[in-house]
Amino acid sequence: MIFLNPAVLIGLLAASIPVIIHLFNLRKLKKIEFSTLSFLKELQKNKIRKIKLKQWLLLALRVLIILLLVTAFARPTLEGVSIGGTTSAAKTTAIFILDNTFSMSVVDQNGSYFNQAKQTIKKLLTQFQEGDQVGLVLVSSPSEEIELTSDLAQFEKKLNDAGISYISNELNNAIIKSAEIISESENFNKEIYLFTDFQKGRLFDEKNLTDLGELLNENTRIYSFDFSGKEIFNTGISDIKVYTQIFEKDKPVEYEIEVTNFSDRSVENLVVSLFVDGERAAQQSVNLSSASSQSITMEAPVKSKGTIEVFAEIEEDDVLHDNRRYTTIHVPEQVDVLLLKDENINSKFVELALTSASADEQIKVTVNPLSRLPAIALNNFDVMIIIGSGAGMSSGKLTEFSKSGKGMIIFPGVNDTPESFSKFLNSLGLPTVSTLISEKTPGKYFEFDAVDFNHPLFQNIFLQSEKKEIESPQIYSYFNLKTAGRGRIIISLIDGSSFLSEYKLQKGKVFVFSSSPVLEWSDFPLKSIFAPLLNKSVYYLSAIDESERKFLAGENVYINISERTLPQIRIKRPDDGEEMINLNEESGSEFFSYSNTDYTGSYKFFSGEKLLELISVNIDPMESDINYLSSSDFNDYLEKINFKGLHVRINKDEDPLQVILQARFGSELWRYFLLSALLIALVEMTIARNVKKELEGFTT
Repeated sequence: MIFLNPAVLIGLLAASIPVIIHLFNLRKLKKIEFSTLSFLKELQKNKIRKIKLKQWLLLALRVLIILLLVTAFARPTLEGVSIGGTTSAAKTTAIFILDNTFSMSVVDQNGSYFNQAKQTIKKLLTQFQEGDQVGLVLVSSPSEEIELTSDLAQFEKKLNDAGISYISNELNNAIIKSAEIISESENFNKEIYLFTDFQKGRLFDEKNLTDLGELLNENTRIYSFDFSGKEIFNTGISDIKVYTQIFEKDKPVEYEIEVTNFSDRSVENLVVSLFVDGERAAQQSVNLSSASSQSITMEAPVKSKGTIEVFAEIEEDDVLHDNRRYTTIHVPEQVDVLLLKDENINSKFVELALTSASADEQIKVTVNPLSRLPAIALNNFDVMIIIGSGAGMSSGKLTEFSKSGKGMIIFPGVNDTPESFSKFLNSLGLPTVSTLISEKTPGKYFEFDAVDFNHPLFQNIFLQSEKKEIESPQIYSYFNLKTAGRGRIIISLIDGSSFLSEYKLQKGKVFVFSSSPVLEWSDFPLKSIFAPLLNKSVYYLSAIDESERKFLAGENVYINISERTLPQIRIKRPDDGEEMINLNEESGSEFFSYSNTDYTGSYKFFSGEKLLELISVNIDPMESDINYLSSSDFNDYLEKINFKGLHVRINKDEDPLQVILQARFGSELWRYFLLSALLIALVEMTIARNVKKELEGFTT
């Protein structure tokens, strides 16, 4: 026997009070002299003896009453003993951990694992009584606030509302949450019910393991229900990448799609379909051996502008949630270009190249002198072209522009010196130039040495892809610019220096030309490559980098809202739902965190009608790997977290109520002690009344 409220046992000292009172209040009989008849003396001795016996009996009863009352308030409990009507008398706190990750969507002859788990929980609820507390922890979202309740109807409603989630998580996180909740309960019985398929790889991550010995002590029971058993056939789209980096209407976009066979048997002629903007755009079949992956390349044109959802899809199997994977591309309706130049520079070739070669005015160019840079709102532009270094031009605004993921094209000015141009490049963290190289001799000039045709700039720029050749311009002056290992040379000159190179600046990209776009420096503006190269550069630099906008379901995403025009952000979700979020303007932050990514697909963030950002959310491929833990694997885990209680594993063919009844403990006996105290108190009152009458008659 143990006591749930042992501090009350100090009250047992009160049992000495009746003894003390008895010792100080012993009645002394008065001596009355009368006739010495022997029978009267004998009668006196017998009566005194009976009264003393009853007084000692009263003392024992009073002490026993105090002992029983104190013991009742200490809540005595029998461990491992089931007494009729008392088995569930010890109050219970039960946490139900329900695995609602999509691996539980597998269907066998009894229905889906998930629905079987819910039905088992409802069956177990019938054993709980008034005063017991229950709570539900979903494996997909263990961080949510969990409230214990004694209202079983309310709990069952919450259970009915739970569904399969696209969010993957580890069982360990749900067990930690349950341990924190159950350790704060004052109920004696502490039980954790775990309903899962025990998927391997989704139990724990070594870095998340923690010692739960103090939270899950000897009074805790874990009942685990394993719903696995069926041989699973599952293939999935584990990745989709966009190879094309320049998006234009009616131009093809290339994708790489990774398909994985998570099963133990091979797959032949698995059809993979590519959908662009809701329409099937390409299709291909693939053969996969067991437990293998294969990447395939698919290509499809973009038929419209704006934000376009793209996904790859395969045929149905035992697990549906991983049969589709999303990405997003953005074909701009219009690219806004800011052209900044030194006042004495003629920028007409650049302006003509961008406006005349751009179909349906897709590129809009705004020209301003460099001196006006501080007054210009740069967030209205997608790409910036700078010709000249600008005397004393601050690089702060340029850095912020690039930090938001936008691109710049930099040309030297005709009056720039190696010192002024180097100072400007250095302020942006770019490599500096060493010298200005000029050829003044008529008929002599410099030419291109090599061109990196693998760069995205040259994709779809040639009519015949096998004949890639650029006519070199005649270059008369250029700055000797070396990338110093910090950039990529796109076009090099014969001395090994760069004519055109690319650099990463914050989240944006920068193109640097080493020669000014004027005829005094070269005839490059007159070459046929000049206009398409500038146009491609603008599209490339304005393209959104989708690799930084792919997230897993349930992850927080940080959205750049620096270009917002309203104090609210409108979110269009992949399930066609919409949210409006009011921003805290006092914070002045250019980013806000969005966490409601519980659905897979494309999320679009708007300020009014202006698209601020778009992201793709997908499932975690680890959840698709349907391999299961053994009993020993889970027991090893319990040892690692220092679990001190009892673990009971319940198989599918066992009656859970019967198993739990046999394993459960905690029959509280306080009712019996209290009832005994009341009964003894009645006996004590009867005997005390009788003794009082006898004493009164004896002394009369």
